[in-house]
Amino acid sequence: MADKPIRADKATAVAEMTDSFRNAGATVLTEYRGLTVSQLTQLRRSLGKETTYTVAKNTLAKRAAADAGISGLDELFTGPTALTFVSGDVVEAAKGLRDFAKANPKLVIKGGVFEGKAISAAEVTKLADLESREVLLAKLAGAMKGNLSKAAALFQAPLSKAARAAAALADKKREQEGAEAA
Repeated sequence: MADKPIRADKATAVAEMTDSFRNAGATVLTEYRGLTVSQLTQLRRSLGKETTYTVAKNTLAKRAAADAGISGLDELFTGPTALTFVSGDVVEAAKGLRDFAKANPKLVIKGGVFEGKAISAAEVTKLADLESREVLLAKLAGAMKGNLSKAAALFQAPLSKAARAAAALADKKREQEGAEAA
C-alpha cells in the first residue's frame, strides 16, 4: 500500500492529515454511519474551536498516520471513518464526543491516539470521565495548601507549647506567692 504512488491532490490531503496527526494533542477515530449532515454540524460545533472533526478516506488516513509515526490504528480504519483532531483540552473533547454518542447512538467511538500511542474506545471513555484540567489544578492547589497549613501548625506547635508552659509556671508562681502572703 505505501509503495504505490498517489495523485497530487491525494498527496496534499495526506500531508495535511499527517500535520494534523503530529500537531494534535490527541486524535479520536469515530464511525459516523447514519448521522445526518445537520447532526455532524451540531457535533462539530459542540467540540469547540480547538477541535477539528474531519471525514477521511481510510487509505489516506492510514498513510497519514504511518507518515506521522503512529502505529496500531490499522484495524480501526474500517467503515466510514471521521478523525477528531484535538488541539486544546483532550478531556473536554472526549467528553463532547461521549455525550454526543450518548444522545446519538449512531456515532461510534472506535479508538484513537493520545500522546503518540494508540488507545482503545474504552480508554477514550476513561479520558472523558476525568475532570477538566481546571478542576484538577484547583484540587491540587487545595491539597498543597492543606499540607502547607499542616506544616505551619506543626512548626508552630513547640512554640505555643512553650508559651503555655511559661504561662502555667507564671500562674503557679502567683498562686504560691498568694499562698505565702496569706
